[in-house]
Amino acid sequence: MPYEISPSPVAPTFTSRLWTVGTSVAISLVVMIGLAFVHPELAVWLIGGAVLIAVSAWLLNMPSAPEPTEPVLEGGQVDLQPSLIGGDLLDRVFEALDDPVLIVSGGEPDDIAGRRIIMANHAARELMRIQRQGALLVQVIREPGVLEAVDEALFGGVSRTTDYTTGGQRDRRWRAWTRPLEQAPGADPLALVILRDETDARRTEMMRVDFLANASHELRTPLASLSGFIETLKGHARDDAVARDRFLDIMAAQADRMTRLVADLLSLSRIELNEHIPPSGRVDLDRAAADVVDAVSVLVKEKAISVVLDQGEARASINGDRDEIVQVVQNLLDNAVKYSSPGGVVEITVVSDLGFDEAGAARMAGATRLPLVSPDRASGVFYAAVTVRDHGPGLAREHLPRLTERFYRVEGQKSGERLGTGLGLAIVKHIVNRHQGGLLVESAPGMGAAFTAWFPMVVERRDVRTTPLAD
Repeated sequence: MPYEISPSPVAPTFTSRLWTVGTSVAISLVVMIGLAFVHPELAVWLIGGAVLIAVSAWLLNMPSAPEPTEPVLEGGQVDLQPSLIGGDLLDRVFEALDDPVLIVSGGEPDDIAGRRIIMANHAARELMRIQRQGALLVQVIREPGVLEAVDEALFGGVSRTTDYTTGGQRDRRWRAWTRPLEQAPGADPLALVILRDETDARRTEMMRVDFLANASHELRTPLASLSGFIETLKGHARDDAVARDRFLDIMAAQADRMTRLVADLLSLSRIELNEHIPPSGRVDLDRAAADVVDAVSVLVKEKAISVVLDQGEARASINGDRDEIVQVVQNLLDNAVKYSSPGGVVEITVVSDLGFDEAGAARMAGATRLPLVSPDRASGVFYAAVTVRDHGPGLAREHLPRLTERFYRVEGQKSGERLGTGLGLAIVKHIVNRHQGGLLVESAPGMGAAFTAWFPMVVERRDVRTTPLAD
């Protein structure tokens, strides 16, 4: 019967179930047969019911085939099915790993070109653009420290962990684990290489350190100023209404400066944290420039400065984050307005469908030109550029390389009515870098300055540009 193997400790045993079911059925049969003798006119129905009860009880409690059980080995271990631990499962696990994983074959110790990748998972193939097997290790990983660690794992049986940085427009931090693998007699030595992208963790750490260092340094001056004026107001200037109003105005200006400084530091830290993540949106650069001009209309009106916008004839659609692109144009325009004299003119020009060399070409004759951010050259990619030019005092050649440094101010422009935190161009640099674009400055004393930011255009625009015109 099915209750010989109890599914739980509280389930009835075979004996108790037998007595319960058997006794109940027997009593029912005796009662119905007895009634058949007492009431002969109902004998057929009562005997038929008794037979039905007996057959039903037997069918419901008939023995069933035993359920298959997993074979048990010595020591109580379960012997799993071979299909569960076969090569197919291990291969699927290997392919599903998020970190790039390589298995490298050694060859001869002195033959560097003999280090071949005999297996690479999906993450490694996507990152390194290689096939599953057969690629040369030196063509995939060129970091000397990692190659040395692989050799130590192959021929010395040594496990190592190596940190390194990949170059390019945007640096990425990696950690490589190298481990030796057991090999069959007479076979080439094997090593396991696991790579992990630690860019986010390192950026978070650096963001925290930089924020504390910069905030503590830059906030020291306004905090000291506020403390001094508060002490003065509590002292001999308590009853001096004129001095009190003047001091309160200065304190309000210092508080505003700290607010702008903290806001810019947080903005810069957030941008740096996501700098290695390409944006996925779509932005019309010409419309973004027009929105910025509308937003600063009150400011330029107060300074009697004219802003002339040339949006171009074609739509300048780029791949990017709209808020960050607007921030780029906003910061460049703020600098241009800041260093323009009353009654001056600031020119904003948007141009689309530019090649790599056209995007980085000079726009001011006779000025010094310096690329501050240069993207990696890619074939078939066209760019849209926005140029903001002012006609202010201009910049000497020696100042240009340091313009995107945090808190850098050109000597002689650290005070006066040109307020700022010194972080605007640093923010612009990191946004342009994230968008895989370029940043160019052109300036000369007495000629003003022109800043050009250029960004890759969306695929549709590139396809239109590369299509040959019909005759």
